[in-house]
Amino acid sequence: MTARCKGCGAVLQSSDPQAPGYTPKEGSVYCQRCYRLIHYDDLTFSMRTGISEDQVLEQMGSADAKLVLWIVDLFDFEASMIPGISRKLDGRTIVLCGTKRDLLPATVSDTRLVQFIYSRLKEYGIRVKEVLLCEQDPEKLREDVFGAVRAYGGGRPVLVAGRANAGKSTFLNRLSQQAVLTSSRYPGTTLDFNPIEIEGITFIDTPGIEIRHSLLMCTREEDLRQLIPVQAVKPRVYQLHDEQSFAIGGLVRLDLLGVEKGSAVFYCSRALPIHRTRLANADAFWQKHYGELLQPICAEAASRTFTERLPQAKMDAVIAGLGWCALSGKIREVQVRVPAQTEVLFRKAML
Repeated sequence: MTARCKGCGAVLQSSDPQAPGYTPKEGSVYCQRCYRLIHYDDLTFSMRTGISEDQVLEQMGSADAKLVLWIVDLFDFEASMIPGISRKLDGRTIVLCGTKRDLLPATVSDTRLVQFIYSRLKEYGIRVKEVLLCEQDPEKLREDVFGAVRAYGGGRPVLVAGRANAGKSTFLNRLSQQAVLTSSRYPGTTLDFNPIEIEGITFIDTPGIEIRHSLLMCTREEDLRQLIPVQAVKPRVYQLHDEQSFAIGGLVRLDLLGVEKGSAVFYCSRALPIHRTRLANADAFWQKHYGELLQPICAEAASRTFTERLPQAKMDAVIAGLGWCALSGKIREVQVRVPAQTEVLFRKAML
């Protein structure tokens, strides 16, 4: 039987140190990459793009499973979406498990959060059987998840799926109450289908599906710790009385045009600096300070700009992989400049 790494599911091998599954020691249960991630938070090589969506879903489609636990990062919700997942996994029951609840401000209630999730799923055309919020008491998590498994699993293995960095392995470690699977802040930790048995039920940890159009994909590896929050985000509130520009490090520039009165509230990692200036001075400010005061920067130079006129209601400008800015008041237009492969989405305010 082929030996696989307990942490990431890759086939263990000892011939190529830069390939998945490498271990220099015979009889190892973890590959060298997982061992160094677990013990030293040291990334020997990156798989952060994740595995092809078609490849993962095709393999899931052939698995003997009735239930799919779809792990969704609540903080980076839009980037976690897999359009068409309910159609591509037709015949299987999908339960959405929202992770990283603890990163959201405590002021948002569970009821409002679940309503927001169902509203967004409807706009994406995605059908799920239930929504579970997973950043709760461990016993409540186990009660909810095993309740869903008993109701919909049919006694078969359960697939655990989601985008890279959504928190699948962390979710399963919490469920098993053991740190068996490798989890880290780096996207793309799980590399192959990896079964783990918990209380007589086989859960299959699947590779993270590639996260396209995310700022995480074009940020330098050493800067990811600034980008990915590890504690609840603290809203940063700015009152507006004229046209303004905001630089989020050297990664994102957000310009507000036609401002009479309003507010901009940023929800992103506390480690990311935000610099504010008048819109008239923004070009000179960016050119003077980019790469020095305005850090971190993107690994690519090309950029693109997303523009949206503001409705009367409160609106979020969501930057995939970074967070969002909630805008309200008398603001005519917002322009968001991001690295060329990064997506920006405008939605009805989450909070």
